[in-house]
Amino acid sequence: MFTRAIIRPPAANFAEGLTTVDLGVPDYQRTLEQHERYCAALEQCGLTLTRLEADARYPDSTFVEDTAILTERCAILTRPGAESRAGEVEAMREVLAAFYPTLSAIVAPGTVDGGDICEAGEHFFIGLSERTNEAGAEQLSRLLTEAGYTSSCVDIRGVNLPGLLHLKSGLSYLGDNRLVVVDELAAHEAFQGYDLVRVLPEEFYAANCVRVNDTVFLAAGYPLFEETVRRLGYRTIALEMSEFRKMDGGLSCLSLRL
Repeated sequence: MFTRAIIRPPAANFAEGLTTVDLGVPDYQRTLEQHERYCAALEQCGLTLTRLEADARYPDSTFVEDTAILTERCAILTRPGAESRAGEVEAMREVLAAFYPTLSAIVAPGTVDGGDICEAGEHFFIGLSERTNEAGAEQLSRLLTEAGYTSSCVDIRGVNLPGLLHLKSGLSYLGDNRLVVVDELAAHEAFQGYDLVRVLPEEFYAANCVRVNDTVFLAAGYPLFEETVRRLGYRTIALEMSEFRKMDGGLSCLSLRL
């Protein structure tokens, strides 16, 4: 059960952040409104929010998930693959020190983005991507092993799916041994033994969903996937994510949950 979440609202220069898609320039006011609804949904699920100040030094800093991997047993600061985001991690270090007595960290030459790390109970899937390299994956795997977890790597660098920036762009864990997965990843050997919930190609953005206690957060506008999740017995909250999608963002990116 999650009891807390760390969030940071987008700064006024949010549109100056990194993106690999061409979906237009985000509307800042609409971005703020979507972020606040996301925060309200977290609170509705019983979480206490640590609300950080917007940080215009780092236009991507609202995507706090990329700065750390938080578990019940350890906290690991990442080393993002984009150099422009390094300062975000140092800013998060002080915040996390209030919740964890010790912090581990990924160091050079390793790179890890939190968006490439999918926690599935006691097991972690580590995505190899343009932002997370082999050295970072090896360091992370070792740190997780020391904390009593297992892990496996999933290389997404050769997957032909526009918008698949991070592993969790196409993979989520619902609990109950269920993985939400896009077709392009479904055959990977790392996912054998799991019940796979497939996302239709036309709704692939919906694969980045988040289970928060007894509720699954879904991106709004994907009715087929939402109905699938509801039929599995989950309560859902659909949230508008249009402005964050323009900057490669998804639901999981907007909070660190602990």
